[in-house]
Amino acid sequence: MKFLAPGIASAVVGAIVGVGIVIGVTAALQDNTRPQIDRSGNAPSSLLGQVEYGSR
Repeated sequence: MKFLAPGIASAVVGAIVGVGIVIGVTAALQDNTRPQIDRSGNAPSSLLGQVEYGSR
């Protein structure tokens, strides 16, 4: 019986840590969307998104 209190305390702490890990992993995996790219600029005058080979 002298191991009952530490066993219960260990189970409670383990459950709290387990729930925290599950919530943390779930929150991290939910942020899996790509940001939208702003394509409103002037394409002919912009180098962003265009391949530059230099002057030939």
